[in-house]
Amino acid sequence: MTAPSIDHRQVAVDLFNHVWTLIETPDRTTAQDDEMLHAAHASRYHWGLVGKPVNLARGEWQCSRVYAMLGRGEPAIHHGRRCLEICQAEDLGDFDFAFAYEALARAHAVAGDSEAAAKYLTQAAQAGTNIADQEDQTHFEGELASITSVVQR
Repeated sequence: MTAPSIDHRQVAVDLFNHVWTLIETPDRTTAQDDEMLHAAHASRYHWGLVGKPVNLARGEWQCSRVYAMLGRGEPAIHHGRRCLEICQAEDLGDFDFAFAYEALARAHAVAGDSEAAAKYLTQAAQAGTNIADQEDQTHFEGELASITSVVQR
């Protein structure tokens, strides 16, 4: 019996977007939190089969973000590090480096390591100044501001 053909790219995109919907859902249930976490990992898995390095980095970023939202510092740090490692190895662009540092700042803040969080927050802010697209930069600054309120610089 032959397995059905899967469009891994489309599945990865759909799952990534679904995670965003769940991230933006106020008052998520425990079941929705579980769904958000599993969908983030599933998206990253499918990107690993067909994606480019930028997709892999963004998938790792999303996993880090979900773990941070769920108050799980250690896995948030792990995926944030993977995001940064991919950005560095592949020399990804301005947006991705800024968000890799943002992920690590957020993850360390959740883990209670304010010194590391402040370090990565500073690196994120510096990297954010290199984001060429104004809309991307505005989005990034909003995300960074949500960490700044947690971390004492």
